[in-house]
Amino acid sequence: MPKRWTTLLGIAMGGAWLSGCTSPEHLEKRDDYVVDHTHVSSSHGSRVHHLVLHYTDVDEAESLAVLTGPHVSAHYVLPLPARERRGQPLVYQLVDESRRAWHAGASDWKGRPNINDTSIGIEIVNTGPDRPYAEVERLLEAHPEPVTEVNWAPYPDEQIEAMIALSRDIIERHGIHPTNVVAHSDIAPTRKIDPGPEFPWRELFDAGIGIWPEAEVVSRWQARFETQEPPLAILQEALGRWGYPLEVTAELDHQTRAVLRAFQMRFRPADYRGLPDAETAAILWALLETYRPLELERLEGAKEEPDTQPTWWPGARGR
Repeated sequence: MPKRWTTLLGIAMGGAWLSGCTSPEHLEKRDDYVVDHTHVSSSHGSRVHHLVLHYTDVDEAESLAVLTGPHVSAHYVLPLPARERRGQPLVYQLVDESRRAWHAGASDWKGRPNINDTSIGIEIVNTGPDRPYAEVERLLEAHPEPVTEVNWAPYPDEQIEAMIALSRDIIERHGIHPTNVVAHSDIAPTRKIDPGPEFPWRELFDAGIGIWPEAEVVSRWQARFETQEPPLAILQEALGRWGYPLEVTAELDHQTRAVLRAFQMRFRPADYRGLPDAETAAILWALLETYRPLELERLEGAKEEPDTQPTWWPGARGR
């Protein structure tokens, strides 16, 4: 082939190669510059680490009016009555998952503050208790026995079906750890009580969402705590190691009762007065053993032998 043709062919191929590198589909025109998307990194992950579940405390019309207004928002809303389209549950999306919705407020979980920054929020249309929570709280403070006169709005099966489908999808796409599927009351226990004691956390767990204590593990711990419950300061530390924002004061103060109420509403809803007892401690220790074993080891102290118990434990060996 003549040299001239070889040169022309090389120029043509080089031009085609250069043109391919800057093909229009890789280019994005922005205001005063152009972005080339040719080079894509594989080193990245989701910014979403938490899934926060709420109830709206009002009916659907008011819920949507508030959540589309200027002050609060959520990524998704589950309507009531539940809807279907083509035989599948319908949910409302109000905020794109890539954006920060204003649903959590002042919040903290496992030492991470400002949960709005790292979460997706789901609001469930549900009216909550049949009276203002301040009145509920007064009843809880005064009653020596579990409160039974407060009625909480139920969650219909169709609504929970939608919750399960939506939550599974979000968790899978963002790789959310089961311990980071939380209630609003978990991350803001002194301010919030939603989604309340009627929310079926066990049903979600059975569907592969979130966490639940193993009955056998709870029974084992409860047998020990029936003999002697852990001191309040140790219980506070355990609640903090589980994830709750809680200062260790060794006093049954407002923050401690609020955290205990949040924990009991979720894991022992038959009695959520916010008082420490052997069953509550057993559930907490069972959760730590299953989901945060290193935190349980730190709580108990270094163990030289498998059966070594902490110094405050009944019958523990001195160390």
